[in-house]
Order: sequence, then C-alpha cells, then structure tokens
Amino acid sequence: MKTVVSVSLGSSEYDYDLETSFLGQPFRIIRIGTDGDLSRAEAVLESVHTQADAIGLSMVHDHYEVGREQLEHPDTARLEACVPDKPVTTGAGLRAILQEWAVRHTQSELGHFFDNARVLFMNGQAGYRIARSLSEHTDNLFFADPYTDFGVPRLLTSLKQLETYTSLTAPIMFRPAAVKAVETILRTPLYRLGENLVKGSLHHAVADSHVIVGAIGDLEHFTQKELDGKTIITSRVTDSALDWMRSRRVAMVVDYSPWLEGRPLGVNVMEAMISAALSRTPDQLGPDDYLDIIQSLGIEPRILYPDGYRRVNRFAFVIHPLSQQYLTKTPPLDWVANVSPPVVMNLVEKAIAYSPPFIYSKVSGIRSPNGDEVEGWLITVGGTPREIMAHGPEFTYARLLQAAKLAKKLGAQIMGLGAFTKVVGDAGITVAKRAPLPITTGNSYSASGALWAAHDAMKKIGRVSIGASGKAAGKAMVVGATGAIGSVCARLLAKAVDEVYLAAPEPAKLLALKESIEQETPGAIVHVAGSAERDLADMDMIVTATSGAGKRILDIMKVKPGCVITDVARPLDIPAEDVAKRPDVLVIESGEIQLPGDVHMKDIGLPKGIAYACLAETIVLALEARFENFTLGRNIEWEKVREIYKLGLKHGMKLAAVSGVNGVFTEEDFERVRTLAASAEEPQGQEPQAEGSSTPA
Repeated sequence: MKTVVSVSLGSSEYDYDLETSFLGQPFRIIRIGTDGDLSRAEAVLESVHTQADAIGLSMVHDHYEVGREQLEHPDTARLEACVPDKPVTTGAGLRAILQEWAVRHTQSELGHFFDNARVLFMNGQAGYRIARSLSEHTDNLFFADPYTDFGVPRLLTSLKQLETYTSLTAPIMFRPAAVKAVETILRTPLYRLGENLVKGSLHHAVADSHVIVGAIGDLEHFTQKELDGKTIITSRVTDSALDWMRSRRVAMVVDYSPWLEGRPLGVNVMEAMISAALSRTPDQLGPDDYLDIIQSLGIEPRILYPDGYRRVNRFAFVIHPLSQQYLTKTPPLDWVANVSPPVVMNLVEKAIAYSPPFIYSKVSGIRSPNGDEVEGWLITVGGTPREIMAHGPEFTYARLLQAAKLAKKLGAQIMGLGAFTKVVGDAGITVAKRAPLPITTGNSYSASGALWAAHDAMKKIGRVSIGASGKAAGKAMVVGATGAIGSVCARLLAKAVDEVYLAAPEPAKLLALKESIEQETPGAIVHVAGSAERDLADMDMIVTATSGAGKRILDIMKVKPGCVITDVARPLDIPAEDVAKRPDVLVIESGEIQLPGDVHMKDIGLPKGIAYACLAETIVLALEARFENFTLGRNIEWEKVREIYKLGLKHGMKLAAVSGVNGVFTEEDFERVRTLAASAEEPQGQEPQAEGSSTPA
C-alpha cells in the first residue's frame, strides 16, 4: 500500500485518514492540518516523510508563473526543503490544467457564458491560467492583488497590468526578509484600520463583478447582497461550502478540484498520488501522464447550482428621447424648460444630441419560469428623432458604437436598438459590423407584438368572428407595408385575416411584396394601394408601421366604427388629438410585453414590468443565451418573427394589458367601443323613443 500525506497550513478540524484504490493500487491518504503554524508544519513533515511515498502541501503559496515571472514563495520552499528525498508537490502542474479546463468546459457546456463578463480575481497570480483562458472571451478582468498584498485601494484591470505588477513586486514579496516585514506590518493597528477601509472598497468591486475567482475563504466576509447572482470559480466545494453559498444566493459555482471517495480532493493530493503511483517526481510528469489519468478516472470540472438551476445573462438596450418634451421631464432640464423660452430648449435639444451615452437605468429581477435570469442596462443617447434625422447616418452610428463600448464594459452580452436608433441608415447592419458585441433591432418581436395585441383586441371587441383556426373573417390594412416591420406584419396578417390591404408610396415594392405573400400563403387575398385613403372605411383592423417621423398618415374620421388600429411607429403615426376624435375606435400603441419576474427598472413610459416589444426581444435573446445578430436591416424574416414569439412564450412573456395614448385600456373601454360601434350601425333617420313614452295615436 502506498501512502500520501497532505500537510496543510489550514485548520486541523478537517483532518482525515482514509484508504482507497487509485490507478489499480491501494492507497492510504492522511491529511494533517497545522492551523497556520509554519514551524509545526515543518515538524510534521520531518516526522512523516519516512512513511510517505509522496507528500502534498496544502493552503500554502503555490509556485506561480505569471507572464515571464517564475515565482517561488520562500515559505513553500522552506517546507519543501524539509523532505529532500521524497516527491513533494503543491499540485501546480495538475492545477494549471484543471483550472484552464474549468473555463473551457463551462464556456462549451453553457455557450457564451463568459462573454464580456466582469471577472474579479481575489489573487491574480494564483489564477493566472484562468485569467489567460477567460481573456479569450472578455476584456473585463480585474485583479485585487494590490488590495490583498499591500492594502492599496486599486484594482488591476488587465493581464498586462497584472504581469507588470508582478514583475515589480515579486522581488519584494517573494524574498524571506520581505515576507517577515509584511507579516509584521499586517499585525499593526494602523494597517488594520486601513485594511477596513480597503475592504470597504473591495466590497464594491465584488458587487460590480459577475464572476469571482478565488478560494472560498477569500469570500467569507462578503454579504448576500454582494454575492447574489454571482458565479464563483474555486476548488474543493464541500456540502458545507455549498450551504454557505446558498445562504449568500450565489447563482453558480465552477469547482475544478477532483473528487475521490465522495469528497473533493486537494489538487496537491491528487498530484502526489499520481507521482507515487507512477514512481515519478512532479517535475518528471508530463502532459501525457496527466491526460491519461484525467481520462481514465473520468475527472471533469463540476458546475454546481447552490439553490437550483440559476443562470444570469446580461443585455443592454439603447433608448433616446422621443421629443423635446421628454427632455423637459429630466432634471435639471425640467427646471430649464420652466424658466426658458422655447428657443433655449431648441438649443438644448441640439446640444444634448452631441452628449456621450450614459446609463439611464439598471434592469434586474427578470426571471424565466425555467430559472434563467437576465440583468441589463438602458443606455441613453441624446438625440431626439428630429436631431437624428437632421444628421447623416454616421452621426448616429458613432453614438451607437460609443454605447456598444459602454455596454461591453458593463458586461452586456447583446445590445438592442430602440426607437429611431434602429431605423437610421441601414437599420442596424453597419452598427452590428462595427460593434464589439451582437446587435438586434427588436423589429421581429415588434411585428409579433403588434399583431398579438391587435388580434387580442379584436376578440375583446367582438366585431369580427374568429374561426376555429384562429383566422379572422374580416379585412386588415398595413400602412407602411413595404417597411421593415410593415412587410412582416403583412406576411403574418395574410395567414390570420381573410383579406389584406397593403398601402405604401412605393408601387414596385408593393407588387413584389404582394407576389411574395401569395407564394408563401396560397389562397391569400392581397390588395395593394399607393395610399390608405381609398380603402380605409372598409377595414376591421389597421396596422400603421411608417417611418414618417410623426407625420399624419391617415384620416381617422374615415375609419370604420369598431376598427382596431395598432400604431407600431415611433414616434406615433396617430396623434393623441386624432385618437380623441373617435371614441368608437380602439387605437393601440403597439404590442407591449409583460416581462416575467419582479422587474426593477426606471420609468420608460409604461406600467411596471412592461416593456416595448423591441426591448423585450433583446431580453428574450439574453434569456435564451442567443448572443447573435438576430434582427437587422429592413427585410425582416417572418420565420424569425415566429421564432421570437415562441421563445417569448417559453420564457414567460405575455401580452401586456393593451394600452393606448391615455394608458391601459379597461374592460369599460372595450365595452365603450363595442357600444358606440353598434349604435353607429342603427338605421339613420329614426329617433329612438325615450324610456316610458307612448306611441302617438
């Protein structure tokens, strides 16, 4: 039987003595903790080395390789010198492989998990191999070494900075005299006072991170608020450690340590066992030895969820003020608007268009029924539609690319474009080519949401019969049918309504669209017109999807009583004063989506937890971990419209309470439209009798 002894500077509370089989050979493994006493660890090594075939050193400073620096800690070298005639290892060789594999395994298993993640290393020198692997997926790497080494309240923010820091500090930190001096400093009251201040700032770094790399002991003083939703990359995760993480609401743990006999095994112990089994020193072990053993034992990193499956992805979404009035609602511009003439606000509107993007709101609490979560940021660019349209596309492209860089720095894995930012130029294509993260315009879900809302409203009003197949026996018109959203609405309406009328001032495009729809949907009845006026009075449903920047595109007084109008355009095609003229018509402001979970987000002009469909598309893609350019350009694929609709249902998206210019429609509103539409059909020229009156003789 071969014997491996693990001598640890950790607590003796966790000592064990077990027998097992390893690579077909019987083994005895003994763990001896020395409670941080280096002299005691030396004495233990001297007493056990005669009976051990190999020795592992645990809870000691490893021998690190950072950039070109080879670091050997004097305390570790001192312990190794106690056993000159037996293999002694800290597990550095095997640990490097398992750490890097943990990152690659997780990224492959979960798909794009580490993309743009903000990763905090409690000890960058110990996690250098992990950092190098993660640098392939994110630039947001932060290292707390200055905090932990010297109490300096500063994070290193790149691998290059870590390598430079190490080359400058290694001659100091890894010399015996320096180690003793640092230990003396750590015991001084002045340092303790400074350390408390530093820990305070380190708490902010933990709270702002998405992934934390470090030993479990490094995290014990952080709170639930700081660790909620985080992913931790660490080793030797026991049941008690998992319970602790559950109490802190840690979302996910990646454990790179091997397991044996139902317990996590120190990498130093495993490497010592390999050394003893193969009768080689750790220096003699090569990649083939490690690979053969890892494969034969079936060792692989563990992905653990302390409180059930929980994955947190991240998104960003670009918004902008839809009019000068929106600017007047934002402090301190609200004060400026109250005391200044309109000409001043015109100048402010122009100036704001040149302002850099900024974070308007953090978004949290969105949770899919399957356990997936997202958090994100609403990023504001300052231009109103008037200012955006007054400049060339490159003006807006530049601001969107600034927003994309900010989104990447925040940790977003996908970014959506809202309102006019998605119609400028080539509708997102150029931005997607230049941006450092995937882009979507949200137009697929906007089209889906618009028809979803219109179909629901038609059923509520009850003026048009809906067959068993869900197809409405009526007529529907799309105004702006050749546009990005309009063309998709037309394709979907052809499958949902008996007759479809397409209106747009582009005859050739209309003919091509009509031909395409008739090929896609055999039997569809499709009519085309250069404007909406000719057929307006016969429509049961109208979808307006123009990009007319608020220009009046139809005469609402000609619309049929009981008609349902869905206004998809932003700014709206139908102004509030027109809506007020027709209480017998239901005008819907597109199809807004009720987000799943307890959503926390600043006011965007909708009730709590409700989002515009274009924002909801970005959120659905983040929940599904579909970090790709999804909807771009002016030709939207109706297959994607159908796909995003199904993905939305999967993740708990619901059609929000249908709303118009005056807010959410109530049942009384639907009843009003029903009643007024019915009364409009009563025969004309006959006065209804007053209640209780008698017929004249």
